[in-house]
Amino acid sequence: MDQIYLDYNATTPIDPEVAAEMRPYLEEYFGNPSSMHSFGIKSREAVERARSRVALLLNCHPQEIIFTSGGTESNNMALKGAAYAMRSKGNHIIISAVEHPAVTEVVNYLGTKGFEISIAPVDESGMVDPEDIRNLLRPGTVLVSVMHANNEVGTIQPVKAIAAIVHQHGALLHTDAAQSAGKIPVDVQDLGVDLLSLAGHKLYAPKGIGALYIRKGVKIEKLIHGADHEQNLRAGTENVLEIAGLGKACELAFKRQEAYRVQTSALKKKFIEGLSAGLINFRLNGHPELALPNTVSVGFSNLNAQTILSAMPQLAASAGAACHTGDAGDSSVLGAMKVSPEYARGTIRFSLGYTTTVEEVDEALRIIVQTIRSLTPDASLTSPESGRAEAVKLTRFTHGLGCACKIRPADLEKVLAGLPPVTDPNVLVGAEKRDDAAVYKINDDLAIVQTVDFFTPVVDDPYTFGAIAAANSLSDVYAMGGQASFALNIAAFPVNRLPLDVLNEIVRGASDKAAEAGISILGGHSIEDNEPKFGMVVTGFVNPRSIVSNAGARPGDALVLTKPVGTGIISTATKMGLAKEETIREAEKVMMTLNKVSSELMLRRKVNACTDITGFGLVGHLHEMAAASGVDASIEYHRIPFISEVLSLALAGAIPGGTKANYNFALQWTDFGQLTRIEKYLVCDAQSSGGLLVSLPAQEAEIYIAALHENDIRSSVIGYITGKGTGLISVV
Repeated sequence: MDQIYLDYNATTPIDPEVAAEMRPYLEEYFGNPSSMHSFGIKSREAVERARSRVALLLNCHPQEIIFTSGGTESNNMALKGAAYAMRSKGNHIIISAVEHPAVTEVVNYLGTKGFEISIAPVDESGMVDPEDIRNLLRPGTVLVSVMHANNEVGTIQPVKAIAAIVHQHGALLHTDAAQSAGKIPVDVQDLGVDLLSLAGHKLYAPKGIGALYIRKGVKIEKLIHGADHEQNLRAGTENVLEIAGLGKACELAFKRQEAYRVQTSALKKKFIEGLSAGLINFRLNGHPELALPNTVSVGFSNLNAQTILSAMPQLAASAGAACHTGDAGDSSVLGAMKVSPEYARGTIRFSLGYTTTVEEVDEALRIIVQTIRSLTPDASLTSPESGRAEAVKLTRFTHGLGCACKIRPADLEKVLAGLPPVTDPNVLVGAEKRDDAAVYKINDDLAIVQTVDFFTPVVDDPYTFGAIAAANSLSDVYAMGGQASFALNIAAFPVNRLPLDVLNEIVRGASDKAAEAGISILGGHSIEDNEPKFGMVVTGFVNPRSIVSNAGARPGDALVLTKPVGTGIISTATKMGLAKEETIREAEKVMMTLNKVSSELMLRRKVNACTDITGFGLVGHLHEMAAASGVDASIEYHRIPFISEVLSLALAGAIPGGTKANYNFALQWTDFGQLTRIEKYLVCDAQSSGGLLVSLPAQEAEIYIAALHENDIRSSVIGYITGKGTGLISVV
């Protein structure tokens, strides 16, 4: 069976009848609906026919419907427009704790413009108590927004009861009906709402089209100014093609409403019963009865949702609402419902559509039950039969990616701050300066340098992953100016999910890379885990007088970077299926390249400081160097080498959570200048087996760069140490 789509709350396919309705306005009727000739009249007729069809679904007058670009714009138009229009009467707004970001971010913005925001709590099923709304109302309350049905857990809110309370107070009520329209009755007369948002792509219409219901008599300020389109509330020539599609989708939704409810309710019941028959440790989220008929939110005990989804690529589902996933962290909806972390971290939303079949549900249940059983820590399962390791795609078996899955910098700072001070005089380099390795003095001419590194797959091929992990671990010794001597492996492996041949290939890749470095692997340690992880403890030697540490950069030094940046983004794009094969190969080559030669050439120059660029990204590791050295630094964005296609992949959304965490942490000590948000992410990207960042006098840097180029090592001067300071970084 092909991949089974169970993510209809994220988006729906365009219904064939909707596509047929749209086609004439794509191929034949192109007129501007504001034009008075026959071409324009044909388009105007399509717009007004669609307006009537939307009104039919919502049980309102056509003139109460305004077309927008989607649910997000409808929410912005409703909330900002009503708040600004009512400002003379008050500045207080109430929303529920389970609203979509298309509502919460709007009111957060309004909070910066003088409005006061209150949040109504929900119970354990995700439902708002109307009495809580009553208790939050105050004389200055002008607007309340409570969604009709929740996009993550499906709970249907008591909007009608809330509307009665809000209207007694003289305020307006808005509801976001993006998830409910077409699934359950959405009758604005019955609900009693003043404003209601609709999103076309949630009910088998195209993306990029939506509508806003504005009850007759309600005044809002318009957000888009220009000509007097859409009753002078939303300037801009109407999107006739998609408006026609939305109208047809609403007509179909109105006709199919009861049949949709019966069909999806039966499939939902079958889905839940199948889970109950096959599994024990799971939790259903949302109201057991007052919920969307197509939505099943289920939390699996002590598992990670991304790990589960990666383990069953045959199913398309969401770890949360699809338009705001990808970041590490818990769902705000589940948090508001006080779902315990035991279940919240393992919550997946399965959502059904009118084309979902019984056969698809049966097959999905088989896959889900098999996957959860295989991931359960105490599952008494044998190792899978040996198979071809090269056929395994490792990134599907992990929710983290390489160094991007490190503990967030802000959290690590707190942990390191609690370490007891080191009093042993033989410890030459410890954790206090955030160096890459520890150095312990044996005598005046000899010291041990030791490091450990350990991460999840950044590539699909097991052998390549092992080689990259080894190169990454060895890099820490090279960054200290040390010579590696031997290593120990560290492995975590899901023996109940992957054949042992995969682990053999990982170890073989690491062994070959160690041999290239001229060292042996003498043993190691392994544990069974749901995620494959691999790394090494590397031991080496260094002359105590030749140690290169973070703490040595001097004003006027040039900063040389010996590898291009972008491996975190490309690894994420690889997992998402966005990266081109040649881009993947380029990133693999960068990560597999040892920093040994770069280190040896560095030691021939008068080097003041060095670090390698890994999990905290270019800006993060430069800050550690600058702070430890008591200096500030500046880097030039156009001088930073990037791996091919990394910018376009970042623009496509392939940004790891670790990179975003790095950026948020860097805001307190980095001036990003005129960089765009995407460019900021690039300089903060969490690298795996990145290059060395070397601080040395400018004249030495020129000689060093020339030597690197002679050895075919891509490198460049990317900036300078600007003076004494506290570790501030500027990017120009």
